[in-house]
Amino acid sequence: MLSAGRITVSRHSTLVVATLLGVTLVAWTVTVERMRGMDAGPGTDLGGLGWFLGIWVTMMAAMMLPSVAPMVLLFTRVSREQARRGRATFVPTWLFVAGYLAVWAAVGLAAYGIYRAVVSAGTGWLAWDGAGPYVAGAALLAAGLYQMTPLKNVCLRHCRSPLHFLLHDWRPGRAGAVRMGMEHGAYCLGCCWGLMLALFALGVMSLFWMAVVGAVILLEKLAPRGQQLSRLVAASLVALGVWVTAAPASVPGLVQPNSPGAELARMKMMGDEPQAPGMNMEPEPAKPMQPKQVQPMQMAPPPAMPMQK
Repeated sequence: MLSAGRITVSRHSTLVVATLLGVTLVAWTVTVERMRGMDAGPGTDLGGLGWFLGIWVTMMAAMMLPSVAPMVLLFTRVSREQARRGRATFVPTWLFVAGYLAVWAAVGLAAYGIYRAVVSAGTGWLAWDGAGPYVAGAALLAAGLYQMTPLKNVCLRHCRSPLHFLLHDWRPGRAGAVRMGMEHGAYCLGCCWGLMLALFALGVMSLFWMAVVGAVILLEKLAPRGQQLSRLVAASLVALGVWVTAAPASVPGLVQPNSPGAELARMKMMGDEPQAPGMNMEPEPAKPMQPKQVQPMQMAPPPAMPMQK
C-alpha cells in the first residue's frame, strides 16, 4: 500500500515530466518559427549576439531537454525524498535545469566569439568554391573521431547512468542545485560537443540537421544500446566528412553557401524579405495627363429649299 508521501512524489514526478515535455514542445515551435528559411549552409551568419544567444538557448532546450529528462526526474525524486525525511529542504527542480542550460549558454557565447574572431580576420579563404568544403569536412571528421575517444565514453556513461552522481555528489540548497545542474551540463557537453561541431559544419540554422543531431543525442543517451550506437555515429560522421569534402553538392539536406537558396536565407536574416514574382512591385510613376483635343463639330448642311416659280 502506497503511503501519502510516495503518492505525492509520484504526482510531482508526473508534473515534472509533463512540464519538460511542454517546454520542449514550445522550444521546438519557437525554433521552427524563427529559423524557418534561414539555413544558408555551412558558415551561416549568426546575426547579433542577443538574437543568436536567445535562439541558441531555445535550440538547446528543444534538443537537450528530452535526453536530460531522466536526470531531472531523478533529481526531483531525491530532493523530494530528502525533504520528506527531514534531511534537507526541498529545492525547486527548475534551479537544476537552469544550471544545466547555463552551461550550454556559455557554449553558445564561446562559439559566437570564435565566429566573430574568424570573420574579423577575413573569411575569403573559407569561400565554398575555395577551402570551405575542406574545412567543413575536417570538422565532421574531427567530430567522428571524438566519438571513439575515452572521454566521450566516460561522459556518455555518466549521462546514461546518472544515479551514482546524485547519490555520491549531492549538494544541498539552491546553490547546490544550480551547481549540480552545471556539473551535469559539463558531462553532457563532453558527451555532445562533437555532435554540436557537426551541426555548425552542416549549417547551425538548419532545422533538418538540428533534428538529426537531436535524435542522435536522444538515442545515444536513452536507447538500450546507445553506447554501441555511438560507434555507428562515429563511422557515419567520418563518411559524411569525406562526402562533404569530395562532392558537397550531392549531400542531401546540405544547403550550398553559394546557392540562390543560401542568398535568400541571408536576405531573410538581415530582415530583407525576398519578393515573390509579381508581388510587391514598385508602382510606376504617374504619367501627366494630356489634355484631350476637342474636335470641332461638323455641322450638317441645311437641306436645299425648293425653288418657287
